[in-house]
Order: sequence, then C-alpha cells, then structure tokens
Amino acid sequence: MTAPSTCGLSSEARNLQWLLSNLVEEVPGVHSVTVVSSDGLMLLSSDPGHRTAAAAEPAPPSGPRGSGADLATIVSGIGSLTAGAATLMEGGGVKQTMVTMEEGSVFVMSISDGSLLGVHAAPDCDMGVVAYHMALFVGRAGHVLTPELRRELRTSLESAR
Repeated sequence: MTAPSTCGLSSEARNLQWLLSNLVEEVPGVHSVTVVSSDGLMLLSSDPGHRTAAAAEPAPPSGPRGSGADLATIVSGIGSLTAGAATLMEGGGVKQTMVTMEEGSVFVMSISDGSLLGVHAAPDCDMGVVAYHMALFVGRAGHVLTPELRRELRTSLESAR
C-alpha cells in the first residue's frame, strides 16, 4: 500500500500525514508508523518503501510483511488486549505498550480520542527517543483528530487502494 496523496486533503489531514512521515524519517530505527481509529480501522500509514527506494543499499524490512495494514492490525489487537487487561486489573486507561522481540519492537500509544499510534522499530532503536517522538505526535494529533478528520483520512486511504 502506498501513502495516500495529499492533494485535496484538508490542512489538518496534510499536517498529520507530514507528522507521521517526519516520525519515520527523523527517528533512527523506526521502520513504519500507523494511526488506528478506536474501532480498529487504519487512518494513517507511513510509506517506508518510498523512503528507502532511493537508497543505494538494500532496504531493511519496512514493517510486518511490509504492509501498513498488517501493522495496523497488530496495533489494534495489542490495544484491545491491553485495554482488556487494564480493565480486569482495575488499572485505568492504557497509556502505552511496548513489545520487544529479538528482531524488532512494536510501540503502541493511546491518542486522546481512543485512537492508537503504533510504531515498528529496529531492535537496537533508542526506546526513549522513540517514545518521546511518539508522545510529541500524540500531543500534536490528539486535539485535531476529530470525527470529521477521521472520516476524511479513512476515505483517502480507501481511494488510494
């Protein structure tokens, strides 16, 4: 899947797409990023293939099977599982979740409207730097991710297919 065209999008949608692309390009070790709505639908996805296509050396793995939809599915599942666990444990809302594996990491952070920000990163990434930049994204995106903007982003992704 490729990133949706920003032509015809509102300034808020273009700004969120820019913030997402910037997170991938500026944070060392980040392969791909996605935003998933509270009902599990992908709203935004980075395009790591576009970022690495011009590189002279072979591209590193860009995400789960290279698909933003796969990362969105993983993020939605992790979000649902941790929310259920928090309810059972009477722990309140889940703010962030991190899964570290031998060959990578997945970070999930809540956005104020129930949406989730998910990041797939290299195993040697600086977790503190990734979490910091995710928090910046959430702080900037949380107040503009209205129902209207979510609808616009979803429509844009569907038309890009």
